[in-house]
Amino acid sequence: MKQSKSPLVRLKGQTVSLSSPTAMPLASAFLWNPSMMLQINCRGYATAQFMQPEPAKYAHAPNLEAKTFMQPEQPYYAHHPGRFFYVKDLDSKELFSAPFEPVRSQPRSFDFSVSGDCISWLVVQNDIELKICVTLSPDRPLELWEVQIKNVANVDKRLSLTPYFPVGYMSWMNQSANYDESLQAIVCKSITPYQQYSDYFKNRDLKDLTFLLAERSPDSYCARQSAFEGDGGLHNPDALSTANLGNEEASYETPTCAMQYSLRLKPGQHEQLRFAFGPAKNLEEIEAINAALFTENDGFSRASKEYQNYINRSRSPLSIETPDKELDNFVNHWLPRQVYYHGDVNRLSTDPQTRNYLQDNMGMAYVSPERARSAFIRALSQQSTNGAMPDGVLLSEQAELKYINQIPHMDHCVWLPICIDAYLQETNDFEFLENTIGFADSDEQTTVAEHIHRAMRWLFNQRDDRGLTFIAQGDWCDPMNMVGHKGKGVSGWLTLATAYACKVWSSICHAQNLPDLTAEFQAMSNACNAAVNKHLWDGDWYGRGITDDGKLFGIADDSEGKIYLNPQSWAMLSGAASSSREAAMIAAIDLHLVTPFGVEMLSPAYTSMREDVGRLTQKHPGSAENGSVYNHAAAFYSYALYQQGHADRAYDVIRKMLPNNESDDLEKRGQLPVFIPNYYRGAYRQFKRTAGRSSQLFNTGTVHWFMRCLIDGLFGVAGTKDGLKISPNMPTNWPSAKLTRFFRGSEFNIDITRNSDVQQARIHVNDVLLSGALIKNIEPGCHYDVKVELPNGG
Repeated sequence: MKQSKSPLVRLKGQTVSLSSPTAMPLASAFLWNPSMMLQINCRGYATAQFMQPEPAKYAHAPNLEAKTFMQPEQPYYAHHPGRFFYVKDLDSKELFSAPFEPVRSQPRSFDFSVSGDCISWLVVQNDIELKICVTLSPDRPLELWEVQIKNVANVDKRLSLTPYFPVGYMSWMNQSANYDESLQAIVCKSITPYQQYSDYFKNRDLKDLTFLLAERSPDSYCARQSAFEGDGGLHNPDALSTANLGNEEASYETPTCAMQYSLRLKPGQHEQLRFAFGPAKNLEEIEAINAALFTENDGFSRASKEYQNYINRSRSPLSIETPDKELDNFVNHWLPRQVYYHGDVNRLSTDPQTRNYLQDNMGMAYVSPERARSAFIRALSQQSTNGAMPDGVLLSEQAELKYINQIPHMDHCVWLPICIDAYLQETNDFEFLENTIGFADSDEQTTVAEHIHRAMRWLFNQRDDRGLTFIAQGDWCDPMNMVGHKGKGVSGWLTLATAYACKVWSSICHAQNLPDLTAEFQAMSNACNAAVNKHLWDGDWYGRGITDDGKLFGIADDSEGKIYLNPQSWAMLSGAASSSREAAMIAAIDLHLVTPFGVEMLSPAYTSMREDVGRLTQKHPGSAENGSVYNHAAAFYSYALYQQGHADRAYDVIRKMLPNNESDDLEKRGQLPVFIPNYYRGAYRQFKRTAGRSSQLFNTGTVHWFMRCLIDGLFGVAGTKDGLKISPNMPTNWPSAKLTRFFRGSEFNIDITRNSDVQQARIHVNDVLLSGALIKNIEPGCHYDVKVELPNGG
């Protein structure tokens, strides 16, 4: 029996709200601007990063953290950075905190609401209503907080409201904090630790101040964490047991930001307070922010409005109305936002991995094509003359390749034709291929097309005597670092991906009437497919690769990691799999990899190190690449299914990337349907208790493929060189759907219905029956009414 819809989560237009701080305690949302990112959960814990130019934090953990990338399944703890508001009734002595931490007293009512440009809470407790909202500056690394406190009792109340923004352990070299009366701000000072004298010159321009700036002067403050907490701890701070906070400063002690306001509220009366929180280089910068927000005429509201305008740039290429209202809400409001985030701030990195950078801008081709075009040119300008792409794309002259980008991976060239194909489909900008750009290692200049020719030839030449592609220390699965570190191991997936990339590029050459190049790249594709079919077919699916020592893995004889999803998906895309092999692969995927939360990346998950595969096998079973529902890989599978006409199965794959609005599923995943996470826990057959749990990590190339699955697959409204092709692949149980497709400056209002009287798709454009499925001669600025009739069950 189907469960009833959950009252926990409500979809209200462009807002998603959660009604409990405890049922889904890790549920979170994120905001960003060009210089920062803020992720905050329903209970008030927050993670924020800003660029200077490398990623940095202004609110820290209790101990000095190593600099690293964002982590999945971020743990939270008592002293995790957060944004909290203590409210105390000065007569009854009752104390609570909002949103929920650190006091953790259960509110009478709770609402955590997420919209595109702000995150807010409405908390009612002890006859006090607290409205809290955070948004960002449109361009600075700056959080903008607005708090309204209201007396909902029928008697007067004497209250204290104390915003408490912990700053954490800033520096072992030098840290302190004080209240600056002229600024109405607590200013926490530090010096970024360094050892080599040369690092001083790198660090001297860093924003080493963290400040909490108030529109209204507090009645008291505390800038020292130990003085604020005392023995009571964060759930009952000593500082709140007295009439005021004591105006404590920090001198080489852990700083914090706490401001106290004493309020007298009559029944129904409310007061509003506004704050800004962020990093700065010096006091002059804070003074300028103070002037812009609180001295100039309503600067705070103006900044909030400008941020709203900034977020609204994430325009969607389509708006949908289907039988699946939860899908509608995500696609219409949240998907373009997450796509735009990736392309806009490059995951807050100065050296994004090339594969990520190219796929992120594949998504941008739909929401901001001009940005995608510039990104592709930037990436290609860092290519070597031999055709090889770098492991990371440097976004500034000061940037350096770091961490994972210092390890050789072999897949980066693959993504060039695949991602640029989406851009060409969307824009018809084939002139882009004739742009002349240079290389990283010479003064030579040549066309974009020639750059991609060289990339495909370089890829094709990185093969062994069997015709299989070398893996080095990883391919798209970058922790697969020990299959080929001796120089002999090969990747089945990468050989198939090379075949698909060459196939796509051959098609693009064909569209430009280049027969010799069309034949050359198709022959490369055929050769790669043939090698895989000869050496990697295992009876019911394709193996993942062959190790340095000649061991075929990802096969039925393996006790762990016996089947991998990616080779099966890309064998369908490349054309390697015959119809009988395709049927066998899909049956094996259904048997071994499909779960209630999506399709796992591999199964069974590894439970111990396999030294000829690599560090992915050291990851906890069911997490990340080791057998999770890794949504990026699942999106490849869905796209392949759509390409092969498996509409119902393809839809099921992408739909499971989103929580459904049923209490069991929501609580199991623990995530709001406002972004697609990098993964959900897998190893469903091994560790069922944790299966389905969201990573809460919104950095993922999944969203760009999700968008492409919708456009090329589910709704079948993809561009071609000659126009817009209409070929829907709706689930068989959908009787109808409506969508608006924004394409090449025109608007297409498309109404799709099933009709038992038609045997094949019938399309009318502005009441004229279309011959075929292609709308040609599109004129920018025009509106087209499109009626599509599909046969039942097709």
